Amino acid sequence: MPDLATARALLASLVGFPSVSRDSNLDLIEWVRAWLEGHRIAATVVPSPDGRKASLYAQVGPEVPGGVVLSGHTDVVPVDGQAWTSDPFTVVERDGRLYGRGTCDMKGFDALALAALVLAKRRGVKRPLQLALSHDEELGCVACIPMIEAMAALPRASAVIVGEPTMMKVVTGHKGGMAYWLRVKGYEVHSSIMHEGVSAILEAAKLLAWVNAQNAANRAAKPGPLAALFNPPWTTVHTGQIAGGTAHNITAGSCEFGIDFRVVPGEDPDIWQRAFHAKVAEVEAEMKAVRPEAGIAVDERFVVPPLAPETHGAAEALARALTGDNARHVVSYGTEAGQFQARGWSAVVCGPGDIAQAHQADEYLTVAQFNAGWAFMEDLVEGLCR
Repeated sequence: MPDLATARALLASLVGFPSVSRDSNLDLIEWVRAWLEGHRIAATVVPSPDGRKASLYAQVGPEVPGGVVLSGHTDVVPVDGQAWTSDPFTVVERDGRLYGRGTCDMKGFDALALAALVLAKRRGVKRPLQLALSHDEELGCVACIPMIEAMAALPRASAVIVGEPTMMKVVTGHKGGMAYWLRVKGYEVHSSIMHEGVSAILEAAKLLAWVNAQNAANRAAKPGPLAALFNPPWTTVHTGQIAGGTAHNITAGSCEFGIDFRVVPGEDPDIWQRAFHAKVAEVEAEMKAVRPEAGIAVDERFVVPPLAPETHGAAEALARALTGDNARHVVSYGTEAGQFQARGWSAVVCGPGDIAQAHQADEYLTVAQFNAGWAFMEDLVEGLCR
C-alpha cells in the first residue's frame, strides 16, 4: 500500500531531474509515465508544439463526473548564481527540513499526488482522482492550457486542487498576470543634434513614467472589498529589466525592457491591456513623427487569469473540509488555478510548504509540512471512497 515512505522516495526521484524551465522536462515526464504504468495507471502525455517539453494527465477510478484533480507543475527555476550548501538536485534532510530545488515549489506536492493516485487505485475510489502535471508554469502558467483542454476527454471533475505552497491553507483568490517585452527602435545621431534622432531610451522612459503614474494612481485609490484582501491591495505595474544604448554621446538606437501587470480580481484585465497598448501607440506615433523608421515592437509573454473566490465553490468546500482551515486567504502571485477556473473548473490553491522558500538558495520543505500533505491525501482518498 502506498504510504508516506513511497511519497518520500518519489520526491527524491522528482528532484533528481533538473527540470529547469529553460530546459526539457521530457525525461521527468517519461519517468512519471513509466512509474504510473508500473502501477497499471495509464497516463496521457501532451507534448509542447516543439516537442521539447510535455505535460501529463492521468485518472484512476470509475468513468463518472464529480472527481478531484490534483494539479502541479514539473518545472523549477534555475540555481545559477545561488549559494547552495548541498547539491540542489539531491534531496537532503537536515533539522527537519527537506532541502532541494523544487522540494517546496512544487515537487513535494507532485510526489504526494502521485502516491495518492496509486493509493486511490488500490482503495477502489467511487469517484475519480485525476492528476495533472504541467510544464513551464514558471514561465507564465500558459503551457497548462493544452493539457487542460485535453482533459476534456476525462469525466468532468468537480474540484481542482492546485498544490502550490500555502502551508496547507486554503487560498481562494490570487491576482492575474500579464507580461510584455518591448523592443524600442530609435534612430542614432550624435547627441549634440539629438533633436534629429530618436532616443530609444528616452522614449522608453515615457512608458516607464506611465508605469509609475499607474502605480501611484492605483495606490491612492480606495480598494474594493475583494482587492482589500491582497498585499498590496491594488493592481501593480512593474519593470524589472532594461537594456539599451551604444554610447553616452549617441542617441540610443535600441532599448528593451519588460512591463508586467498583477491585476486584482474584480478588475478587467482587458481594460489594462487596452490602456497599455494605447500608451505604446501614443509614444510610437511621437517617435515616427521624427523618424518613420523608429517604432516599438511588443511581444506578449503571458496572460494569466486571476483566481476569484467562488460562491459555494466545490473546491473550496472540499479543501476546507480536508484541512479544517476556515480563514480567508488570497495571494498576489499567479498560479494555474486561474487557468482552470477560467475554463469552468472550481479551483483553489492548497499545498505544503511556505512560498517564502520558493526560488531561494537552499530551498526546503519541512518534514512536518510534507507529512501534513500526506495526511491531506489520505483523507481525500478516503472521501472519494464513500
